[in-house]
Amino acid sequence: MSDNSMDILQIMEYLPHRYPFLLVDKVIDIQDKKIIGVKNVTMNEQFFQGHFPGRPIMPGVLMVEGMAQCGGILALKMTPNYKEKLIFFASLDNVKFRNPVYPGDIIQYEIDLLKLSSKICKMKGQVRVGDDIVCEADMLAMLMDKPKVNQ
Repeated sequence: MSDNSMDILQIMEYLPHRYPFLLVDKVIDIQDKKIIGVKNVTMNEQFFQGHFPGRPIMPGVLMVEGMAQCGGILALKMTPNYKEKLIFFASLDNVKFRNPVYPGDIIQYEIDLLKLSSKICKMKGQVRVGDDIVCEADMLAMLMDKPKVNQ
């Protein structure tokens, strides 16, 4: 992989999420203030069992979560002591769900980093399937220290 992309093993170095809640399969491009990630949506996703039987549609909140995870990778990658940090949602604004996502779709997360400080990360994101925008949101996240573990 090039310096501008990440495979799943590299992604898991930055995010604490694991199956079934890791929603970024690959990062195809990462620049100073922009990241593009991919999720291959398959019928094997656990959420399709109940959302909805006979008409499987990816829940919109999971698209937003995937954007946040992708943005979190970018923010943590820019944080020198990233292994000591966790990133959490603080707020969502201007969330729009424009089109459904179905099994077999390949979704692409495009996240722009608007502001990053030692404690706050402001991002704008879109989810695309092909050329269609299916979801978008303005996101604010907090960077926090990981809790110390007694050893």
